Amino acid sequence: MLERLSTENRNKNTMNLDEMTVREVLQVMNEEDRSVPAAIHSELPQIEQIVKHTVEAFKKGGRLIYLGAGTSGRLGILDAAECPPTFGTVSSMVHGLIAGGEKAIMTAVEGAEDSEELAKRDLTALSLNANDVVVGIAASGRTPYVIGGLKFAKSRGAVSGSISCNKHAEISKYADIAVEADTGSEILTGSTRLKAGTAQKMILNMISTAAMIGIGKVYKNLMVDVQPTNQKLVERAKRIIMQAAETDYETAERYYKEAGGHVKTAIVMILTNCTYDEAIKRLSEAEGFIRKAL
Repeated sequence: MLERLSTENRNKNTMNLDEMTVREVLQVMNEEDRSVPAAIHSELPQIEQIVKHTVEAFKKGGRLIYLGAGTSGRLGILDAAECPPTFGTVSSMVHGLIAGGEKAIMTAVEGAEDSEELAKRDLTALSLNANDVVVGIAASGRTPYVIGGLKFAKSRGAVSGSISCNKHAEISKYADIAVEADTGSEILTGSTRLKAGTAQKMILNMISTAAMIGIGKVYKNLMVDVQPTNQKLVERAKRIIMQAAETDYETAERYYKEAGGHVKTAIVMILTNCTYDEAIKRLSEAEGFIRKAL
């Protein structure tokens, strides 16, 4: 099986990798990485479909659930973890599962990725339902844990997507929407945390960011639902208000305080010259979209 996977092939440009200078290693890595966006570009229609289903899921109170093993699982967890501070979501809205559980984030759990049943158990613990979207991630495209998760998602009526870095991937057979970004051989044979991992991270960025835009978490190109949980983010929140409302720092700071630190509300208050209560009402009626609230 492995010899048929492009991610397991030997890279002809790095047959003497162990003899290269540091500069040469870095140069060839950089050159190989340039091919990743092109591999993703051909899969944009499939990625688009996953995003659209995710937006609909969010509107119904559903969740986006990533699952994978090893690097793939860790990347899913990373993307999920970054959504609450960036977009003001609850932690359960985007969820990441990794074969072997939390311990596997830092330490390999032998055999976990080979269990289809383990994925079923993990998704059952999340009370997976038909409103959710499940995205299985596997560079090789053949991880049993991911296959098990996609099978279970289908049995529960949830929309399923897959992300692999090989064409004709096994996991594609079990997904409603299959993304196959063929990143080819790695400079270090079989080390799919490299180009394949980069492609997966880029695709996950696309899915979560585009889906959040689709539910009103962005105004223009600003993170208007950012959570000001530390001093840096408080200042970023004020700057966002300044940029969105085209006002000065003092005005932004005043409205930031009047809005209780809620960026969207402050922006609507300034741009419509309304009260806090009226801004909240406008945003509620507009389902959180600032443009509609204006």
